Amino acid sequence: MNRKCLPALLSAFAAFAISSSGQAQDVTPEEARAIAKEAYIYGYPLVDSYRIQYAYFVDKDDKSYKAPWNQIKNIPAVYTPADTAIQTPNSDTPYSFVGLDLRAEPIVISVPEIEKSRYYSVQFIDAYTFNFAYVGSRATGNNAGNFLVAGPNWKGDKPAGIKQVIRSETDFDMVVFRTQLFNPADIDNVKRIQAKYKVQPLSAFLGTPTPPAAPAVDWAKPLTQEEEKTSLEFFNVLNFVLGYCPVDPTEVELRKRFIKIGIEGGKSFDPAKLSPELKTAIEQGRADAWEAYAGDAKLLEAGKITPGDCFGTREYLKNNFLYRWLATIGIYGNSKQEAMYPVYQVDSAGHPLNGANRYTLRFAKGELPPVKAFWSLTMYDQPQSLLVANPIDRYLINSPMLPELKKDADGGLTLYIQNDSPGKERESNWLPAPKGPFAMYMRLYWPAEAALDGTWKAPMLNLVK
Repeated sequence: MNRKCLPALLSAFAAFAISSSGQAQDVTPEEARAIAKEAYIYGYPLVDSYRIQYAYFVDKDDKSYKAPWNQIKNIPAVYTPADTAIQTPNSDTPYSFVGLDLRAEPIVISVPEIEKSRYYSVQFIDAYTFNFAYVGSRATGNNAGNFLVAGPNWKGDKPAGIKQVIRSETDFDMVVFRTQLFNPADIDNVKRIQAKYKVQPLSAFLGTPTPPAAPAVDWAKPLTQEEEKTSLEFFNVLNFVLGYCPVDPTEVELRKRFIKIGIEGGKSFDPAKLSPELKTAIEQGRADAWEAYAGDAKLLEAGKITPGDCFGTREYLKNNFLYRWLATIGIYGNSKQEAMYPVYQVDSAGHPLNGANRYTLRFAKGELPPVKAFWSLTMYDQPQSLLVANPIDRYLINSPMLPELKKDADGGLTLYIQNDSPGKERESNWLPAPKGPFAMYMRLYWPAEAALDGTWKAPMLNLVK
């Protein structure tokens, strides 16, 4: 070999090999870029979910803080525009939240008997953001019961008094309770139900000695949503989250590829130690990921991908990580069997929705959303995807409001979607919009078969000229 070429050759290898620091293995620029794209698509939901759970269960100074891990926090109210931690919040079922730390022992969640006419659900979401289990009206009925949630390392049999053992792939989970509110006067009934939800360690449930506590966690500093898009510290947070996510058999080869650029559970990823060439390749991979996301987001907007395609179990999503990322638009949304989410982002002519215009949404007689529980239509500003402040403090219209809505002469129902009042005679059917861009989510709780099989189609939003 020509000795004059050797320094340049060694420099080229050094640009993409940082084995001494544990950051990366030998990898070409092209391969590093491809892996970074794959890892960013894979990891975005995990990093964004961690941002939320850190605010909810770790940072007591955060205005969104709920409670310590393994303690329930009931929210005996509905979301308003003042709530900004989570996108597309549901404002018609008061929430209860639990962050589960399953490292030391399983946790038992107990629910009371709830009247048959009231819908409720308990949604279990792992660190990957998969909806891995449900308890509630649809899944288990409205009878009382005790449900044991076990982490990936627990080995044991179902104890006496436990209705079902629910297994989680990850050590840390989010549990979201939704309890139907019929109308504002019903809030005290919801509070009484929430007070009967119970969360306790298995040892407390059985009356046995408490096992040793899990090691204290040195929590990674979460990124803001903007930093998730721009900072390579993203991959360090991803490594932290993956440290509590045992490798699924379907992801063994995927996770091996990630190691080539320093992405590995429990290890540190220090962007400052990256060579300029490797840093550029990883940033290009991130840009490629956003390009892929934008392509599928357009398909979602056009209805060629539905929200129901993006939420569910690992088995349902078949490791479609781009769909899982798309779901962060409405992170922690339900699987379609529990709820469906027709999204309105454009009008019947395909134009983006804007409060500078006026729209109508009409349900023909007998064509209201088919559900076994109830439906709602909620307004969100764009691009923030938050509730919209308005003079009548109305953020949604739902089926419990039907007796107060005015029907059309033929028995149909027309809703008025606009920024200013449509007039006193129509205000009962008015869903206020912001002055600028907006989107609406329809929610069908416990959808009937006509919704699940596509027989029923959500009506289009029509521009009033």
